[in-house]
Amino acid sequence: MSLHVAAVHPHHRHGWWWKTLLSGFLLWVVTIVVTVVTQNTNLVPTIILLGSFLVPFTVVLFVIERVTGTISTMQLVTAFFVGGILGVLGASLLEANLRQDALLYIAVGFVEEFVKGVLLVVVAWRVRPKSARQGALLGATVGAGFAAFESAGYAFNAAITSRGIDLVSLLQTEVVRAILSPVGHVLWTAILGAVLFGAARGGVRLRWSWTVLVAYVGVSLLHGLWDSNSTLATLLAFVFTGTPFSAARGQFVPADVATLSTTLYVVGLAVVTAIGVSVLVSVLVRHRRTDRALAAAVEADPQRVAPPAWLVGVDDAGTDSSTWERTPPPHAH
Repeated sequence: MSLHVAAVHPHHRHGWWWKTLLSGFLLWVVTIVVTVVTQNTNLVPTIILLGSFLVPFTVVLFVIERVTGTISTMQLVTAFFVGGILGVLGASLLEANLRQDALLYIAVGFVEEFVKGVLLVVVAWRVRPKSARQGALLGATVGAGFAAFESAGYAFNAAITSRGIDLVSLLQTEVVRAILSPVGHVLWTAILGAVLFGAARGGVRLRWSWTVLVAYVGVSLLHGLWDSNSTLATLLAFVFTGTPFSAARGQFVPADVATLSTTLYVVGLAVVTAIGVSVLVSVLVRHRRTDRALAAAVEADPQRVAPPAWLVGVDDAGTDSSTWERTPPPHAH
């Protein structure tokens, strides 16, 4: 008689995400140095790809090391790349006819969060178990894919000027977006995923809930506020300094207004980030007891793709079934 013990999957050995972040950052710096020394413009796409994808893909590795249940590494990588591409394409199509007015940023927030939400539902449809923590991790993956491809577009636009390739502007854009991406698209979709999965019936079936609608509206408004923060900061700077708006000359504003505007911009981002993080933490804390029960059931019987504690008589297709096939989950191979 032999005993079979399921081995821990290698990707659950924590640490690859920060190792990738450090090594990728060094490669990015080396590529910049070689580009400057050789003046080889063929390396510019490498700088764009490395700078735009490094932090978002690190988020994916962070998620891979922490997810449980039936979701596989390939599903997460697919959610990142395919979800990111379809996300920016869908958002571009839906935003093509938006009017340039004061509500533009709010409209963009609703459009982009809707697209990411749809992609999240498609990717997560057959994931077991559906816990708030799993939803936050999967939502972060979809958001990271969107952020990566969007950042690559912004970096490309920053690099191309009438004077040729502006490497300084390219690097500034990449650094700023790399720093902000975890508290931008990643955070918003993580919140939506946590609420969506937290509302799932028995950790199995996605279902309609008013909390999902409230979460969607909330993250869309936070997204719009985040995008409009620069404009709001400039307007507030004019008001607080008592400077008439007529003092602006095109895109240039008086020095004192510009200084205060920068300060207000940073403060505004910090406030929006704090709100988003607080919402995500509160959702996860609220569902922590349920999540622990689901995790304990999986740990007690790892040979089932979904333990009978919450999946009694329901198969993958959502129909009644009196028996279960004892199939090892992807993480127990």
